[in-house]
Amino acid sequence: MPESVEVMASGREFGLPGLERLDRRVTAWMARNGPEILRWSVGMVFLWFGAVKFIPGLSPADELATRTISMLTFEVVPPEVSRPTLAAWETAIGVGLILKLWLRAVLLLLGLQMLGTLTPLALFPEETWKMFPVVLTLEGQYIAKNAVLIAAGVVIGATVRGGAMVAEPARGGDDGGSVLGPGR
Repeated sequence: MPESVEVMASGREFGLPGLERLDRRVTAWMARNGPEILRWSVGMVFLWFGAVKFIPGLSPADELATRTISMLTFEVVPPEVSRPTLAAWETAIGVGLILKLWLRAVLLLLGLQMLGTLTPLALFPEETWKMFPVVLTLEGQYIAKNAVLIAAGVVIGATVRGGAMVAEPARGGDDGGSVLGPGR
């Protein structure tokens, strides 16, 4: 980040050293707690969405999800099987994330499940696109929000070997302090 932007964003430009200290403390708290909060919140979403799928017709995604699985399995897996399987799958992801159990396996399940959730955009374009490729229907928007869950899974995955966020990366070279190195 250019120095002028950093100074303005931190409050130093306005002669507010208290704001600078507050900014550093809040940023440090976010770096320290953000990954855990993200893991918990994504876990809660999966637990919630999975639990509702155990009751036929209760989830707004029920019909589209079971039709998608049916189509992907060439009609071999009927809704009576796919619904509880998907419900158990999503619930397991949620419980694993919340309790921090078997995170690598849970994140693999999450990734595979996310691939499946994106397929209706291609399989059922008349239901997911109002005007391809710029305007999604409500169902399409429900599916597109999964991009956030995919990104969250990537961030959570970066922590399974002890990775952590850094509030203030070490400065170095001309890369603006990027933790990824020059040009990244």
